[in-house]
This record gives sequence, structure tokens and C-alpha cells, in this order.
Amino acid sequence: MALQIVNLVLNEAKKNQAKKIVEVNLILGKFTFLGKEQLRFSYKILTENTIMEGSTLRIKELEGKVRCKKCGYEGPLKHENDLAFHFIIPTLACPRCENITEIIQGKEFFIKNIRMKS
Repeated sequence: MALQIVNLVLNEAKKNQAKKIVEVNLILGKFTFLGKEQLRFSYKILTENTIMEGSTLRIKELEGKVRCKKCGYEGPLKHENDLAFHFIIPTLACPRCENITEIIQGKEFFIKNIRMKS
């Protein structure tokens, strides 16, 4: 994913004849399950020796949201703490009626904007 970000930004920089990338702002949904720190680390390595080197990567996390077709609930997922896995697991069960829900927010992953210098 970090490679895709860098390639997209470099393509936009080329189109706009930018000399330097100052900042890249991402929207990252919680349901992408991408680690912010891993993205930052990869971004830093992949931007070395490019016009993006030293640029700031800002990541805004977008909360996950589900909708239940049965009872109409809209909101965050229910989480279960499973000690066998040593972490909290989100479930797609509706917190109100236990019906299966659909994800309506949180799978997003996109570049919101790029600050460049010409």
C-alpha cells in the first residue's frame, strides 16, 4: 500500500511539474486493518532519494461503522476480547439484535490531498 501511495504521489508531482513534495494526507479506515506505523515506516524508506524524501505523511483514521438491515442500527461494531488470540476481535453481529451487519464506513483508503512545491 505504501508503494502505491508513493507511486501515485510521484505521478501527480510529475503532472504538476512539482520540485518537492511537502506533505501527503491520507484517509485510512479502521476496517482496512493497515497499521499506521508500518505505513509510516515503509513510506519513509520508499521516499528516500526522491522528491518526496522528508515529506510529512499525515494519516487520519476513519472510524468503522456498520448498519443492521433488521433493526436499523448504525454505529460502531461490537468487539469481543478473545484471550486465545491475545487481541480484541471485531464481529459483524449487530450490538442490538445480533443480526449480521454490513460495513458502511471504515474500508476507505485514499489520498485526501498533497502539498507540493513547484
